[in-house]
Amino acid sequence: MKSIFDKTDNAIIINRINKLTPESKAEWGKMSVDQMLEHTNAAVIVAFGEKELKVNFLIKLVGKILKKKVFNSEFKKNSPTAKEFVFTAQYDFEHSKNELIKNFSRFAAGIESIKTNDHPFWGNMSPEDWNKLMWKHVDHHLKQFGV
Repeated sequence: MKSIFDKTDNAIIINRINKLTPESKAEWGKMSVDQMLEHTNAAVIVAFGEKELKVNFLIKLVGKILKKKVFNSEFKKNSPTAKEFVFTAQYDFEHSKNELIKNFSRFAAGIESIKTNDHPFWGNMSPEDWNKLMWKHVDHHLKQFGV
């Protein structure tokens, strides 16, 4: 599997993000391209401890139970998402794209870029877990928009 922490692999994702345009259309789902950029950026900054999520004990337990299965398979189309990651307004495309690029690029500094070992839904996270989650999530949404 490719690594968010590897400069070359990280650049592959950045190059794909740069292929998006304001006219990019989703092949599935309800999000527009600007909403997807906001959504993926919000998920990325959780790894840096910059976005807090409030998850009750039962939901966190479900996350811990499902973590291994989800992290070791492809993300499913139209999967549910936490309300903190739902973006329904219109956003400035260039700003949203640049924020995602800026934040995803931070992973290329290596595993020390991760500032938390605890994900509010998935529980305890190793650098390998963060790599799987961030790569698969961003890759999933880039595929959603055909890049």
